[in-house]
Amino acid sequence: MVMDGFSRLRATAEPSELMAGCTDVPEAVALAETLRERGLRIDRYMQDMQRRKDEIALAEKQLTEKLVELRKLKQQIGNDDRGYAQAQSDDIARLIAVYDQMKPEQAAMVLSNLPPDFAAQILARVQPETGARIMASVEPGQAALLTSYMGAIRARK
Repeated sequence: MVMDGFSRLRATAEPSELMAGCTDVPEAVALAETLRERGLRIDRYMQDMQRRKDEIALAEKQLTEKLVELRKLKQQIGNDDRGYAQAQSDDIARLIAVYDQMKPEQAAMVLSNLPPDFAAQILARVQPETGARIMASVEPGQAALLTSYMGAIRARK
């Protein structure tokens, strides 16, 4: 008969048949009692170890499930970010197309009222000929400021 480690180490709390003729020897009775107590402690220890093993297995399972969930969320966030970046890029492309179609004087008036960094980003993305005509229509101080912002944009790329 093959026994697993837990069954093999399980102590019996019952007095064995060997003690039947030794109950009058105090040392044998004391030894049997000591062995019985040790056996009970080993049983409790083995049960505690099994409980801990089960708790660890459950914790590992929960961590694995959480890891899978977090990986899915990370992938979803990545997809959302790509979608957001694409939508933002599409919006900017439409805005640039509007400025490309405007008369340079009108575009210059609008860009002069925008924050310089945003206006520079628009100018950096319109057709070069359109950008040149718009810059020619902007007052010189504003044109110099926009040019410095455009240079900074190109330097970051």
